[in-house]
Amino acid sequence: MGGEAPPPAYDHAPMQRAVALTPRAGSGSGTQRKWLVGAGGLGVGLPGCSVPVGWGGPGREYRARRYRAVSGDGDGDGGVVSVWSGLRVVLGASRLRAGRAGPERHGNAGCALLAAVDIQTACLGLYCGRTVLSVNGSVETYGECGVCPRGQRTDDNKICRECMGSPDRYDWLYLGFMAMLPLVLHWFFIEWYSGKKSSSALLQHITALFECSVAAIVTLLVSDPVSSLHIRSCKVKKLSDWYTMLYNPSPDYVTTVHCTHEAVYPLYTIVFIYYAFCLVLMMLLRPLLVNKISCGLGKSDRFKSIYAALYFFPILTVLQAVGGGLLYYAFPYIILVLSLVTLAVYMSASEVESFKDLLVRKKRLVVLFSHWLLHAYGIISISKLDKLEQDLPLLALVPAPALFYLLTAKYTEPSRILSEGGNGH
Repeated sequence: MGGEAPPPAYDHAPMQRAVALTPRAGSGSGTQRKWLVGAGGLGVGLPGCSVPVGWGGPGREYRARRYRAVSGDGDGDGGVVSVWSGLRVVLGASRLRAGRAGPERHGNAGCALLAAVDIQTACLGLYCGRTVLSVNGSVETYGECGVCPRGQRTDDNKICRECMGSPDRYDWLYLGFMAMLPLVLHWFFIEWYSGKKSSSALLQHITALFECSVAAIVTLLVSDPVSSLHIRSCKVKKLSDWYTMLYNPSPDYVTTVHCTHEAVYPLYTIVFIYYAFCLVLMMLLRPLLVNKISCGLGKSDRFKSIYAALYFFPILTVLQAVGGGLLYYAFPYIILVLSLVTLAVYMSASEVESFKDLLVRKKRLVVLFSHWLLHAYGIISISKLDKLEQDLPLLALVPAPALFYLLTAKYTEPSRILSEGGNGH
């Protein structure tokens, strides 16, 4: 620090307690703070206080030219965190009520808080932290800087803390979206390969719904806390929380400190667990069902929907592994865009041009209502229903795309456009 170096340690035995001097009054941002270096440690003090700071014994005074201080509240319940020469000084203050007249009238009691001082090297990187090894009253013992265990993430002081929160509404909507993806793909390929002659499509749809529902329930039951449909989670703060592997620090630009962990626990890994259960249940149930009821299909066609699932499950897994964070923030808009596009494609392929055409086959109504549910899901995900009086009226927009299509379909009929072009209009 500007050429000033601490003196060598004294021979006096270090004490286990220290005093962090934090005046209750008159200690504004301009108050002069000084570092006191004693036998084996250092502390932060203020002028006008006669209580020695540090680990006892004689000490020399060194002015701190760079420091960062965070003091407690007016009742003396807080702490001080200071950085000096790359060292982190954590002072966990105990509650000690002092007078409000300042240190001049009340002496040491008016300006001091008893504190436990722990000097440790600062953790590098965005997601490296120290695990709590033991807790003795209000004093915690920390380990070395490194990766946090599963189910924990670092707090503002780079300490690994257990995730004790619950997923909010947006988190559940994201998990619901990731759970719907395999189900929608199952239904699409079942319908694609079942053919018009097959009467087994409905049973296969029901079986796919059963598989995904059971997989979702089992996934919640095996997640922490086990045997409960509730899960504990860490709050998602920013996009980088999903990609902690990209933020491993290299202090000397050679050695990498690996601090990769699931900062968004369990939103990242729970999707993989769900896909694994979906795949297992499909392989156990679907082949038996298809073999029994798919009499309308040839031997080479009856299992094509299962073969398709063996392709799209790895694709979904890679999608979650690489783009999970992007999907978390973009899935409401993906739902809206894809549902609009697929509805327009389906109605065009089915030659639906009027309300009467919708009523001809019940299957068309089922597809229409399914897309309406997806529209509503996307709108709810975007608005999050934080303000019901403002967000609920947005659901009235759900039928708008289908109504717009039906009202304008006759004006965009290709045969009509061609005929008018041939007549010179």
